[in-house]
Amino acid sequence: LDADNYETDPCLEEIRRAENYSWMDIVTIHKDKLPNYEEKIKTFYEEHLHLDDEIRYILDGSGYFDVRDKDDKWIRISMEKGDMITLPAGIYHRFTLDENNYVKAMRLFVGEPVWTAYNRPADDFPARKQYMKFLTDEA
Repeated sequence: LDADNYETDPCLEEIRRAENYSWMDIVTIHKDKLPNYEEKIKTFYEEHLHLDDEIRYILDGSGYFDVRDKDDKWIRISMEKGDMITLPAGIYHRFTLDENNYVKAMRLFVGEPVWTAYNRPADDFPARKQYMKFLTDEA
């Protein structure tokens, strides 16, 4: 995606329309820009899941999303300017910055945003069970 022109990017607009991403905001994760930076960085790195998809579009900077595979092993996903990721509801994950210690990201949601993270273990949620069923069906 064209992160330099995200406000007018027709590809982003098409994705938002097709996926019904009706809400968005922009967050900058940097020690000079994010209140309670140290606390939030630690929170982002705690292994957790959400009950809704997590959609992030990197507008500037870089970082890593770590996700668990079907064998419960970590997979590190490098994200940089122009990348978009959708983490499905129920997937265990975490986020960390790289050595640049800076990322500016768009957060997208279907409907109103829900920020609740459930730290592992959180296996009893329907979203987790549905995600695990998806993994089983795909195998």
